[in-house]
Amino acid sequence: MVRRTNRIHVSLVATPDATVSSLSGLYDVLNSFELLGSFDPAVPVESPFRVEIVAPKRGQTLTASGLPVAAHRPIGKVDQTDIVIIPAVMVEGGEWRRGRYPALVRWLTDMNARGATLCSACSGVLLLAETGLLDGHDATIHWAYAPTFRRNFPKVRLRLEKVLIAAGDRQQFVMSGASASWHDLVLYLVARHVGPTAAQAIAKFMLLQWHTEGQGPYVVFQAPTDHGDAVVLAAQEWLGQHFAVAAPVEQIVKRSGLAGRSFKRRFTKATGYSSIAYVQRLRIEEAKRRLERTQLPVDEISWNVGYEDPAFFRRLFKRITRISPGAYRRKFRLPDFTGAAIGDQAAARG
Repeated sequence: MVRRTNRIHVSLVATPDATVSSLSGLYDVLNSFELLGSFDPAVPVESPFRVEIVAPKRGQTLTASGLPVAAHRPIGKVDQTDIVIIPAVMVEGGEWRRGRYPALVRWLTDMNARGATLCSACSGVLLLAETGLLDGHDATIHWAYAPTFRRNFPKVRLRLEKVLIAAGDRQQFVMSGASASWHDLVLYLVARHVGPTAAQAIAKFMLLQWHTEGQGPYVVFQAPTDHGDAVVLAAQEWLGQHFAVAAPVEQIVKRSGLAGRSFKRRFTKATGYSSIAYVQRLRIEEAKRRLERTQLPVDEISWNVGYEDPAFFRRLFKRITRISPGAYRRKFRLPDFTGAAIGDQAAARG
């Protein structure tokens, strides 16, 4: 068989912050064509990709997962590549510290200038953003890293509801969201460079998922509290316990002792949310917990979190999470076999 000479070169970046699961998952899928092609003619038997693991230094890299990864080449030996992928990284304390990989940041910038597509999975976008190339563009990331991302890269528009974003005039920046969304990233790359039929076949064979509903159902609301405004913080603390009461915004205004307009402006400046939007987020977050952990009817949950009109609650829930309350409950319900296993363990202990 004649070997391809124009294969797409992919550089998977291994750093001490990298998680092995996303790095190895991406590597395995992009190297799976020979196997999968023997089962489905939609997948070319000969891989269109040539995948290398690259690292800032030669030799093994001890990753954040505690497992060593052997790089094929150090980045200093890679002058040209077609695709760079930065896998998910673990950040100590959830706070990104800039300037730890200056040579890698310069290399990413050089690869972009030479025409490479720069990709990130999950929190890997923190390293990609350090190049400055994402300034003025949309980006996505795991919701838990949103605060540190915004502090470090205020010129990048963070879109947490998006599971995958392709940005730039030639879509040269591709970012996927939380954890398992590397599935979406690798399937996107296969669809883009090989074809949608091949991407569908690989997803089916390997049980990979397109998270078509976005990240909305998964994002946990994080109330910003490091703004330094004591009056607003007191209002937030009160709302955290009383968000379900009638007219909560009126009550926090009254408790603040400020004029309504002044308080609302101050609240929005401190938190990034209008006071009513903030209350809505708190209520929907509690509704999510009850949908996950109880069998209460949706209408009753609506009442419990502060909404007398179930229809309005359903519309608001879908606007924030991107799916209906019923679909949310089904998505996060434990499968039947899990319940059976728990029951078996309880019986054994008894």
